Amino acid sequence: MKNTAEDLAGLIDANALRQRLSDLTKDTDGDGSDLKIRSKVLGELKSVMKAGRTIAEERLNEDGGGLLCAQRLSFLQDELIRVIYDFALHHVYRVTNASAAERMSVVAVGGYGRGTLAPGSDVDLLFVLPYKQTPWGEQVVEYILYMLWDLGLKVGHATRNIEECIRLSKQDMTIRTAVLEARFIWGDDALYEELVRRFNDEVVAGTSSEFIAAKLEERDERHRRQGTSRYLVEPNIKEGKGGLRDLNTLFWIAKYHYQVRRQSELVKKGVLSRSEYKRFVKSEDFLWAVRCHLHFLTGRPEERLSFEVQREIAIRLGYTQHPGQKDVERFMKHYFLVAKDVGDLTRILCAALESQHVKEPRGQGISGLMRRLRVGRPSVAAKPVAGFAGFEVENNRLNATSETVFADEPINLIRVFQVADKNDFNLNPELTKLIRRSLKLVDRGLRNDPEANRLFVSILTSRNNPEKTLRKMNEAGVLGRFVPDFGKVVAMMQFNMYHHYTVDEHLIRSIGVLAQIERGDSGENHPLASDLISTLQSRKLLYVAMFLHDIAKGRPEDHSIAGARVARKLCPRFGLTSAETDTVAWLIEHHLDMSTIAQSRDLSDRKTITDFANVVQSLERLKLLLILTVADIRAVGPGVFNGWKGQLLRTLFYECEPHLTGGHTKVSHRQAVEQAKETLVSELGHWSEEERNAYVNRHYKAYWLRIDPQRALAHAELIRKVDQNDDKLAFDVTPHSFEGVTEITVLAPDHPRLLSVIAGACFATGANIVDAQIDTTTDGFALDTIFISRELPDDADERRRGERIAKLIGKTLRGEAPLPETTIKKASVKGRMKAFKVEADVLVNNSWSDEYTVLEISGLDRSGLLYDLTRSIATLNLNIGSAHISTFGERVVDVFYVTDLTGQKIANIGRQEIIRERLAAAVGGEVDMSAAAPIARQAS
Repeated sequence: MKNTAEDLAGLIDANALRQRLSDLTKDTDGDGSDLKIRSKVLGELKSVMKAGRTIAEERLNEDGGGLLCAQRLSFLQDELIRVIYDFALHHVYRVTNASAAERMSVVAVGGYGRGTLAPGSDVDLLFVLPYKQTPWGEQVVEYILYMLWDLGLKVGHATRNIEECIRLSKQDMTIRTAVLEARFIWGDDALYEELVRRFNDEVVAGTSSEFIAAKLEERDERHRRQGTSRYLVEPNIKEGKGGLRDLNTLFWIAKYHYQVRRQSELVKKGVLSRSEYKRFVKSEDFLWAVRCHLHFLTGRPEERLSFEVQREIAIRLGYTQHPGQKDVERFMKHYFLVAKDVGDLTRILCAALESQHVKEPRGQGISGLMRRLRVGRPSVAAKPVAGFAGFEVENNRLNATSETVFADEPINLIRVFQVADKNDFNLNPELTKLIRRSLKLVDRGLRNDPEANRLFVSILTSRNNPEKTLRKMNEAGVLGRFVPDFGKVVAMMQFNMYHHYTVDEHLIRSIGVLAQIERGDSGENHPLASDLISTLQSRKLLYVAMFLHDIAKGRPEDHSIAGARVARKLCPRFGLTSAETDTVAWLIEHHLDMSTIAQSRDLSDRKTITDFANVVQSLERLKLLLILTVADIRAVGPGVFNGWKGQLLRTLFYECEPHLTGGHTKVSHRQAVEQAKETLVSELGHWSEEERNAYVNRHYKAYWLRIDPQRALAHAELIRKVDQNDDKLAFDVTPHSFEGVTEITVLAPDHPRLLSVIAGACFATGANIVDAQIDTTTDGFALDTIFISRELPDDADERRRGERIAKLIGKTLRGEAPLPETTIKKASVKGRMKAFKVEADVLVNNSWSDEYTVLEISGLDRSGLLYDLTRSIATLNLNIGSAHISTFGERVVDVFYVTDLTGQKIANIGRQEIIRERLAAAVGGEVDMSAAAPIARQAS
C-alpha cells in the first residue's frame, strides 16, 4: 500500500487543477469573474471531485480502511477549498495592496475539523477575520460558498472575527465544541494560531467541569432520542448509543480536559493503556468503514443501519455465511461488539477523570460524574463492606481495596456482583476497569466452583434487580466468560423484524420482565401470570429456564432442541437436581409451543386442547410455560405483546387446566351443549318460550361447545333483530380495550366466499384482522366474527371505526361496492420488507383437528395477503370454520380450519397438492379466479 502522502496525493492534483483553472482566464487577462468562466471552473471542479470520490470508494473496497476513507474525503475537500480560495483571490477578487483587515483564515470545524468526512457529511467551515467584515471578505466568502453549494455540498458556515469567536464560545457550548475541533485549511495561518491561543487561554482554562457536564448531558439526551439500548437491531451509526458520536464525545472531553491534540497522547497521559488506545482506533475505523459504505451505497447521508442495507454492507465488508448464521448476522454481531467496546472506553475515561479530577456522590460511570459536576456534593469517606473482605463502598459505589482482590480470590469476580445486587451498590469505574483486566481469571476451575455457581444463581434469581446486575456482568465481560454458551450469543443479531434486540440483550430483558411480573409491577398487562407466579413450587426453575431459553440461537439446528441440550449440561453446574434439570430442559425445548398454539390454533377445538395437554402433562409445567411465554414475548420489544395475545394465552391455559387436573372427564360434550343452551335460555326471559326453543335449535353442536355465554347472548339478540326486521344482513361492533382489538360480528346468508368479502373490505379500509371465527346456522346463515387490531384509544371512536368497516362489508355483500382488484399491485413489498426473503410454505394437516383439515400458510407479510388467501380458498370450494392470523415481524403465519362443501376433511392426496400449489401462489399475489363463484349475494 502507498504511504499516506502518496495515497492522498493520488486523489487530486491540486496544482494541475489550479493551472487548468488559470488557463481558463487567459482570454480575459486573468479575470475569472465572467459567468461563462465561472461555469467552466465549476465543471472542472465537479469532474475532479467526482473522480476523487470514485477513487476513495474504490480504495475503501480494496483496503477496507474506514478512517483512511474519511481522511481521503477530507483531504479531497481541503484541496478543493484551497483551489477555490486561490482562484477567488487571484482571478476574481484580486487585491494588489491588501490592508490589515483584508485577511482571512478558512478553518474546518465540527467533524470536518477532525480531518474526517463521510461521503454525505456536511462541510462545516469557519471564516476567521481579524476585525469586522469588509466588502472584500464578504465577496470571497460568498464566492467560496456558492461554488461549494453548486458542487452539491451541504455547507454549514459562519464568518466571525476572533473576538466574536471567543465571546460566542463562552456563551454557546455548541460553538465552543466547534472551535475546539478547529483545523486550519487555508488563508492566513497567523489568524488561526491566534484563535487557538486565545481559545485555550480565555475559554478552555478553568472550565473543564462545565464542558464535561454539558457534553455528557447532551449525550444522554441524544441516547434518549435514539433509544437507550446500544443493541437495537437497526442502530443509528452516528447518533446511537455506542456509535461515532459517542467516540467523538469521549475525545472532546479528553481533548478539552487533558489539552491533547491526538488520541495517541491519551496513552502518555495515562488515561488509556496501549491496548485500550488500539481498541479506540479499531472501533473508530470500523464505524467509519460502515458509515462510508452506507453513504456510498445509498447516495445520501443515511446514518441508520436499516434492514434493507445491512446485507449489502455485510457483503461490501467481506462477511460470509457460517452454519447457523447469515453473513448479515455476523456483520451485525461485529457491529454490536464494537458498540460495546465504545461503552467500555466510556467507563475507562470516566475512571481516569474521576481519579484525577472529581468524585461524584451516587451513580456510576460517566452519568454519575455528570451529576457530580452539576451538584458539587462532597465525597463520603470509603467504608469496608461488612462481611466481604476486599471491598469498600464510597458514595454508594463499590470498589476494591487492592489491585489483587481478584487475583487472590478469582471467585470475587462473581461475588462482587452479588454484593452489588444485595446492597444496591453501583460499581466504581476503577473497579469495572479492574474487572475487565482480570477476565482471564474466569477459567474452567471458576466455572465449576460450586460456590461461584451458587453466587451466580443467587444473582439470577434475586428479588432485587437481577436485570441490572446481569447487564453489569455482561458489560464487564464476566457473564460471557462464566457461561461460555451465553458468550456465544453476546451481540448476536437475528436478521428479522420481529426481534428488536440482540440475543443477549433479549435474555437479560426477559429476566427483568420476569422480575416485574413477580413483583406485581405489571399485573394490568398479564394478570394471570402475576397471580400464578406466587403459586409455583420453585421460582428458581423459571429464572434459569428464562436465562437459557434462547442461548442456542445461531446454531445450525433448532435452537429450542439445542438449548435443551445446553440446559442439561449447565443446570447440574448451577446446582439443580436431576428432576429440576429435566423441567428446565423441557421448558426450553417447548418454550415456543404455547405462543404458537394460542395464536395459530382453534382453541375451541377439543383436539387442540387435548394434544397440548398431552405435551404439557402437569399443571406445574403449564404454569411455568405460561409465565415464561408472557415474559419472552414482552422482552422481544415494545408493543409486541398486547392484550389480544394475553387473552389467547389465558384462554389456552384455562381450557387446558381441567385436562391436567382431571376436570375434563366430568362433563361430556352432550352435557356441555345442554349447559350452554340452558345458560342462554336463562338470560332470555324477555323472549317467549317458543322463540327460545326455536333459537337454540338454530346452532350446531360445535357452536355451543366453543361459545362463551356473553357472546352467545349478543348473537341471540342480533339474530332476533334480523328476524324482526325481515332483513338478511346485520352487524355488531364491540371494542375490547384491554385486549387491544375490536370485534365485528357479521350475520349474512352463508356463502363460501363470505370471509373473503370481509377480508377484502378490511383490506380496503386498512383494518388488520388478527383472528376470525366462522359459524353456520341450521337455516343457512353464517355468523362470522372477526377481530381487528384496535387503532383509536377512545371506545366511542373505535366503535365508529368498526361501524364504518361493517358498512363497507354490507355494501360489498349487496353488490353496491366493488371489492379491490388483485392486491399484489397495490400491496407490493416496500421499504424494510424488501430486505427479507421468506419462502412461501403451505402445510395441509389432518391430525390437528377431528373435524377439520388445518391449512397453515407462512410467508412474507404484506397488505392484502389475507384477502388473497381467502379468495383462493373460496375458489378451491372449501368452507372455512375458523381463521387465525399471526405476524412475527416480516413473517406471517395464517391458519385456516377448513372442510369441503360436504363438511368433510380433505383426504385426497391429489387435492391436497392442488391446495398447496394454489395457496403458495396466493402468497405471492397470484390468485386463480377461474373457478370463483359469483360474489353477488342475495342479501336484500
